Amino acid sequence: MEFWQNRLRCPVCGASVEKRGNSLFCTGARSHCFDFAAEGYVNLADPKEAGGGDDAALIAARTAFLDGDYYAPFADALTAYLQDVPQDGVAVDAGCGEGYYTCRFARAGRPVIGFDLSKRGVRAAAKRAKREDLPALFAVAGIFDLPLNDASVDAVFSVFAPVAEREFLRVLKPGGLLITAGAGPDHLLGMKRVLYEEPRRNTPRVDLPHTMKQIGSETVRFDMKLPKEAVATLFAMTPYYYRTAPSAARRLLCLPCLTTEAEMEIRVYRK
Repeated sequence: MEFWQNRLRCPVCGASVEKRGNSLFCTGARSHCFDFAAEGYVNLADPKEAGGGDDAALIAARTAFLDGDYYAPFADALTAYLQDVPQDGVAVDAGCGEGYYTCRFARAGRPVIGFDLSKRGVRAAAKRAKREDLPALFAVAGIFDLPLNDASVDAVFSVFAPVAEREFLRVLKPGGLLITAGAGPDHLLGMKRVLYEEPRRNTPRVDLPHTMKQIGSETVRFDMKLPKEAVATLFAMTPYYYRTAPSAARRLLCLPCLTTEAEMEIRVYRK
């Protein structure tokens, strides 16, 4: 039996699903069908959300930068939290993008399901997992309406993604873990010093859980010395790419290299 069996549900009617051949069929009256793509992912997005998520350029930039392992210290810190997930447990990466972190979790020996609205991102993630034969399933779906049964997973990771607290509480088992991770105050401050005359520190996020008990936190901070190519891909995967004057962007992209801080805040909650 696949590790995700008895965990997924139909995004149309909410009934449980079962695999037959290369498709998922729900057990509802209309037996809705969802085919697996050649890359190994399945589209379980609510039809009203179809076509959303990150575009191809953003996925390509993020893939190129993350595959350089410039964020490896942060990824290692995140992966360490899988030690608190039961050996037979299943984790979810809610907002998995191109699957860089998801596949790291799977390499650590825990089955993981990655969800994202970007079909391009999920396709890239599934290709990576298929090449390495990892215990990972990827599906196109929004994080605020996950195609998962109630109390069906042991941990949810939310990495540089919105925190859908109510939905995460629904799908987590009693005692399950929510691990959130996002930018700290000084994240990429060195890059912002080049882009802006008065660079501002990042403000605290406002979407952290309010009803779950926080049981831990960690700040991961390190300096990155980036070559010219990595500067370009890092810039292209940040919000600054869309709200920076062309002259400032040229100033950054003309640098032969850049040293900048990386600062990520990890918080752990228990249901």
